[in-house]
Amino acid sequence: MFKGSIVALITPFKNNELDEDCYVSLIHHHLSNGTSGLVPAGTTGESPTLSHEEHERVIELCVKESKGKIPVIAGTGSNSTEEAISLTKYAENIGASAALVVTPYYNKPTQEGLYQHFKAINDNCSIPIIIYNIPSRSVVDMSVDTMARLFELKNIIGVKDATGDLNRVGLQKKKMGPDFIQLSGEDGTALEFNSRGGVGCISVTANVAAKLCSEFQRASLEKNNSNLLAKANEINNKLMPLHKSLFIESSPSPVKYAASLLHLCSEEVRLPLVKITEDTKKVVKSAMSFVNLI
Repeated sequence: MFKGSIVALITPFKNNELDEDCYVSLIHHHLSNGTSGLVPAGTTGESPTLSHEEHERVIELCVKESKGKIPVIAGTGSNSTEEAISLTKYAENIGASAALVVTPYYNKPTQEGLYQHFKAINDNCSIPIIIYNIPSRSVVDMSVDTMARLFELKNIIGVKDATGDLNRVGLQKKKMGPDFIQLSGEDGTALEFNSRGGVGCISVTANVAAKLCSEFQRASLEKNNSNLLAKANEINNKLMPLHKSLFIESSPSPVKYAASLLHLCSEEVRLPLVKITEDTKKVVKSAMSFVNLI
């Protein structure tokens, strides 16, 4: 159920307000371009700067508009355990398929603190939970052993791995087995991630290259078909400059600019993020042109 090209949805703004019409259009864009799952209100969706009402509204709209056609993995993480529980309960009640919960940022919890945080969410909800492990942004790295402890709980089903350490895929598979869902959090390493046991990517690039990312994921997961693996390599090489360009400056500013070139939404972001520089725009535009998106 949770595999392939899953988009970490950007949240469109207009005059610093949630642009609901544009957001609905984005959702339908993905429904018609082969995307395998939607992640509303994740960190790519600028969740730290959404009000609680906006956060819930973004999840609600995504569930409503997708109509069960593809899974909705709601971003419900917080560095406050009570807030994460509240958001996860909301996602469950509104009909989301699963929750994506980031490791608490800034607090720097110990491994036991991480375990207790996720256990508390697990114990208060009945929705599948995917751990989001991203040390570069949260400053904490959940160990394989802690993840294995959490996998014993009823609702913890997998991980979005943005550690950048491809060796973790094999270690996690060995420790938790093939039923533990491993999704890449990095577009640029998704091919190798899948070859080592991953089953997909929660993708930033899919915001602007939905069809290509979908085709790439389908091909890369067909491990016994040499023709499809060759196709996956071809698409991966084509997309690599775009992957890199979308992280020259803090995400999601570059991908919002890229989306604006496709008239999918404005490039507006909320402070403390700002629009990208003219030099970065040139790089992003060149990468978009390279894959024939513009």
